[in-house]
Amino acid sequence: MASQAQNLANLEALLQEATPASLSKAQELVGQIKSRQQLLDQGVLGKFNLDGKVALVTGAGQGIGEALAHGLGEAGCKVAVCDLEFSRVERVAADLAAKGIPSLAVKVDVSNKEDVEAMVKAIVDKFGDLDIACNNAGIVYSTTENHSVDIPQTQWERTMAVNLNGVFYCCQAEGKHMLKKGKGKIINTASMSGTIVNHPQIQAAYNASKAGCVHMTKSLGAEWADRGVNVNCISPGYVDTALNRTEALTPIREQWIRETPAKRLADVQDLVGAIIYLASPLSDYCNGLDMIIDGGFTLW
Repeated sequence: MASQAQNLANLEALLQEATPASLSKAQELVGQIKSRQQLLDQGVLGKFNLDGKVALVTGAGQGIGEALAHGLGEAGCKVAVCDLEFSRVERVAADLAAKGIPSLAVKVDVSNKEDVEAMVKAIVDKFGDLDIACNNAGIVYSTTENHSVDIPQTQWERTMAVNLNGVFYCCQAEGKHMLKKGKGKIINTASMSGTIVNHPQIQAAYNASKAGCVHMTKSLGAEWADRGVNVNCISPGYVDTALNRTEALTPIREQWIRETPAKRLADVQDLVGAIIYLASPLSDYCNGLDMIIDGGFTLW
């Protein structure tokens, strides 16, 4: 079967000829295109279509969050991009708008409960609903030199405030809206660090926060399953983002790659498909899932 693009190109060429024979052939191609589109709309691929849904992404100003925002928008969502750094999400929102994707930039400190509640209100006020929430904001302090006994209290508390408290505040505010209507998708960004102990870097606070995120996801997934709200999480392995491309991290990056069966870091696009699945009706029977996307790192 010819592709949609090839059929459209053939149709355009036939219409340019404008002879009775070419017009008859054009009508045949139109029928094929309509049949193919009906299959796409009603078949399994159509269930990945998120047209008209309203999604939010926290930590959307760069890296993973920015990629998720674009993926959701390309799947049909109106997208609210949320971040502590407003200038970053202003740029992302403009990039989405340039693609014809309705977007909204929101400044939010996820560690502040009132800020999170205001974020959800702003999104519902703008778009009239909230269907999908990707709680992706997170921070990490890691070192190869200082042991955990030397970690300042402020680092521990800030890590928990953003990575654990922040995710819970988001789930809570989003859940209040979704539970009222009996439908919604919440997808948290955890980490393979919630399952393993990373090395050579020392990051006990981050690992603990992500383990908490995974188990909180399971807990909420069980609690809200019979009320129509699916709560799941993705756990990325090492991802090739700007934060991991510094010169100081080069030796560690090389070790990460050596110890990953896939022999590379993840591209941010490697995570987008999982998010679209978890945001779609095809994941309606998934509750509390921790989807590890790590190139096989946790297998060894």
